[in-house]
Amino acid sequence: MTSPRMTSPRMTSPRTSPRIASLLPSATEICFAIGLGDQVVGVSHECDFPAGASGRPVLTRSSIDSKASSSEIDHQVKQLLTEGLSLYDIEEDTLRELAPDVIVTQATCEVCAVSLSDVEAATCRLLGSEAHIVSLEPMGLDDVIEDHLRVGRAAGVEEHARQVGADLRRRLDALAARTADLERPRVLVLEWLDPPMVGGHWTPELIRIAGGEPVLGHHQQPTQATTWEAIAAAEPEVVLVAPCGFRMEQSLRELPAVFEDPDFQRLPAVASHRVVAIDGNAYFNRPGPRLVRSAELAALAIHPQAFGHEIEASADELRFDPVG
Repeated sequence: MTSPRMTSPRMTSPRTSPRIASLLPSATEICFAIGLGDQVVGVSHECDFPAGASGRPVLTRSSIDSKASSSEIDHQVKQLLTEGLSLYDIEEDTLRELAPDVIVTQATCEVCAVSLSDVEAATCRLLGSEAHIVSLEPMGLDDVIEDHLRVGRAAGVEEHARQVGADLRRRLDALAARTADLERPRVLVLEWLDPPMVGGHWTPELIRIAGGEPVLGHHQQPTQATTWEAIAAAEPEVVLVAPCGFRMEQSLRELPAVFEDPDFQRLPAVASHRVVAIDGNAYFNRPGPRLVRSAELAALAIHPQAFGHEIEASADELRFDPVG
């Protein structure tokens, strides 16, 4: 398991009420969850939750067209990486003006947010030794819960963050207890559609808690590309479609083409109408407090008879039989 890092040009004690810059959506959600929302002075261009995060100064920008199709985004990413170019850039003038005491970033996925090395370089150049950099590198659910404590410790609210993390763990444990005696169908979680990628990191844990047996996803390992042929060979009985960064409407636009693939048509999940779309922008792909809600939505998708009267989900969160 990768050990999370906390780095800075020079480590000093943060102020009692530090000014926080969050450079990724999950970090923003963590900050708000542990009571630091009022101290978040800047966010990334993708920070859209909770509502209080909207309207904060934006500290990053993307070179990728997030509204493009899966295949087009994949091509853009590969092209930029081949050319040695950054996928994201820091709004340096804004960062200098905000002068945060704590900067929260990540090193888990170079495709998901501005790179740690870019953050370190910009911080050293613009802020000198005036800011802590807290780099989150979660691979599993325990890491995600511990990240609440890491951010809380850096900002002086360690005990409250500990309580929040404990509550998240209690909710996950309670759901696991509810699903312990249920059948465990084979569940595939698609984190990308073209090429197909199966959710790794914490996703297999979420599926087990939700009462399924994850297939093809690698426990506490990065998400990997696969083929529709390999997916067909795995014979998933339930397919959860939650492309990273895609809201429901974007996934629904691409799913008809997926259903036309001959290998996808062979899946037991397709034959039994157990393909479920879930908002991949909000759930599964952000290692923050809403991973608990992700597990609950997965439980509803996998065991609708057991949880249909207990877990409510809007059409923007979850769609059964999404192509009708």
